[in-house]
Amino acid sequence: MNSEPNNTPQITNREPLTLQVGCSIKERRIDKYLHGRFSNLSRRFIQEAIKAGSVKVNRKAVKPSFKLSPGDKIDLTLPEPPSKEILPEDIPLDVIFEDQDLIILNKQANMIVHPARGNTHGTLVNALAFYSDKLSSGTGEFRPGIIHRLDRDTTGVLVVAKNDTAQWKVAKQSERRQIKKSYFAIVHGTPELTADRISAPLGVHPRIREKYAIRPEIGKEAITFYEVLETFRGFSLLRLNPKTGRTHQIRVHLSYMKHPIVGDDMYGGKLIYPWQLQDAEPTAQDPVITRCALHASSLEFKHPTTDEMLKFEAPLPNDMQILLDMLRKYRKV
Repeated sequence: MNSEPNNTPQITNREPLTLQVGCSIKERRIDKYLHGRFSNLSRRFIQEAIKAGSVKVNRKAVKPSFKLSPGDKIDLTLPEPPSKEILPEDIPLDVIFEDQDLIILNKQANMIVHPARGNTHGTLVNALAFYSDKLSSGTGEFRPGIIHRLDRDTTGVLVVAKNDTAQWKVAKQSERRQIKKSYFAIVHGTPELTADRISAPLGVHPRIREKYAIRPEIGKEAITFYEVLETFRGFSLLRLNPKTGRTHQIRVHLSYMKHPIVGDDMYGGKLIYPWQLQDAEPTAQDPVITRCALHASSLEFKHPTTDEMLKFEAPLPNDMQILLDMLRKYRKV
């Protein structure tokens, strides 16, 4: 049995281990405690192991938020941590700009930014590992070069760091809200105001783990500015400028306004078919767009080495342009 040794071993196999909580530990979450004891394992990995029942306190299963007390006995049999090796894959990238510090990409649709549960191949990181042997250490496991992310089906401008200094300097600008981001979205309906500020705190959905929701009591501050650029019968084209960068922020905020993004089935958006736009009889057709109609159109920030103000833009992708053209043809107000 181990009880607060100075040098905790690194877990590298599935052998059971027993720990006894020392007298100096009071009211500490078990996930944070184990993360401190086993620095080679991520906190998320430990949380998943606790949820799977691989960790027990005083012979009872607990939640990651369980608070420890002096003398508690922890029995754990943790699985092998996932390999940190990134498999390079020859996936085409649309590179807008590149120098010794940065790679600016126009991200395609249907591409996850970094490997995660159940998605270890075909990601942007796999493509970057093939494209360049110079990438920053990133923001965590499996994220070399990644400073920020876009959702799987969101297209547009994304910045990648080629060294840790560039990573830190650009991330610092993001933390200070000095990076200007602009998005285009095609939404259902037309907002009452032609421009406004949405301020509604976001948090993980109380029941559905993959979703986010407006959580006034526990959510983090989230602010999005929008402007209506063009209106149609039943739809609108919006420009959005998020002041904060919460996961799914724009999607949740627009759903909260009762104007979800076309194709965003997670947050109330619907697929649109040509016959619907043409006010014709229903017929078997493919949707005009098969994904969430959201595009990161521009990104503006200071270069990490030269301090020059940079602005990068990505043109509207073909599927969103086709939808917009059809709206202009069939649904003009």
